[in-house]
Amino acid sequence: MDYSRELITSNLSWSCASCAHAGRGHAHAGRDLTPAGHVVVAVCLGIIGTFGFVNNALVLLLFCRHKSLRSPINCMLVSISVSDLLVCALGTPFSFAASARGRWLIGARGCVWYGFVNSFLGIVSLISLAALSYERYCTMMGSTQIDITSYRKVFMGIAFSWIYSLVWTVPPLFGWSRYGPEGPGTTCSVNWTMKTPNNMSYIVCLFFFCLILPFLVIVYSYGKLIRAIKQVTRISTALSRKREQRVLLLVVTMVVCYLLCWLPYGVMALVATFGEPGLVTPEASIVPSLLAKTSTVINPVVYIFMNKQFFRCFRDLLMCRSTDRGSNYKISSKITKSLGIFKQATGHDPAPCPDVVCNPDSNKLKNSSELETPFPAAPGSVKPPVLLIVHYNG
Repeated sequence: MDYSRELITSNLSWSCASCAHAGRGHAHAGRDLTPAGHVVVAVCLGIIGTFGFVNNALVLLLFCRHKSLRSPINCMLVSISVSDLLVCALGTPFSFAASARGRWLIGARGCVWYGFVNSFLGIVSLISLAALSYERYCTMMGSTQIDITSYRKVFMGIAFSWIYSLVWTVPPLFGWSRYGPEGPGTTCSVNWTMKTPNNMSYIVCLFFFCLILPFLVIVYSYGKLIRAIKQVTRISTALSRKREQRVLLLVVTMVVCYLLCWLPYGVMALVATFGEPGLVTPEASIVPSLLAKTSTVINPVVYIFMNKQFFRCFRDLLMCRSTDRGSNYKISSKITKSLGIFKQATGHDPAPCPDVVCNPDSNKLKNSSELETPFPAAPGSVKPPVLLIVHYNG
């Protein structure tokens, strides 16, 4: 325990010198932002912090207000909103104040705390997005009946996201890399510029396990989802093709926003770590940092308000409607199982049929008469095959 305390104290002492250097101007002439540049960054941070806080607080309000939103996958969306809300509440105000004054204001311990908290919550958001995509894929391939097991799996996924992030953000407190000032000295993060094997090994692991790996999971999961939906266009109507295009647009938007927010920051970190000293200027480093913080604004819009179920509840809130739309958990999740089953008269095992139909205009399944598709009975057969469709609830 004493050894751990010494390590943390050593990191704080090192960061103290760095932060003091930042407070005196951070760098040599020409290496810092101009006063106008600090003002522009402060304005951007103020806008990001305000809209990020409002958007995520609104998501939590809707979730608490409407029982119909308390489905397993929506619980994971709420976890993402909680992490983004905490970033806006615990991180952005300090970087905003520092940019407004042109220097870091809360000292060395505050710098380490800021770097740890923002790294931790940012990785929580990234891992949660990957877990959400995989859960949607598993939901499509699994059962439509939502029971206590579904909630248990989602809660395990949420716990995994937070613990996984903690595992990768605690090491700098104990000597594997360090937290310190970044860019113009008005924000703090992992020290990207220290070119030691200790620091470089941590940054490579962080880049792969906390950025590339989640992205691969997202691409794999949504790729499988789109592939299943595409198969319906071969045998379905123009309406199904229109629904497929809507899902495709949503998935592409998610992937593009992920890359737009986080890839520039990851590339900047790698260039600062492995490139020539001074290659990444303060101006070049602050832009990726702002893009990463913009994810707190974009995530609620893409993952929540493009969800028709959340949007209906949001519309009810604006119109001061107090009635809930019910709590049918079988249909309340954003992605539900999409599977057709043909039952053959010969007694063979049911085989999955690639019919995935998205119904973005309804929160309730159609009645049973609308779910049955008539087929001509084969000669000598006892029962006609029946197609059962569970709609994608977009």
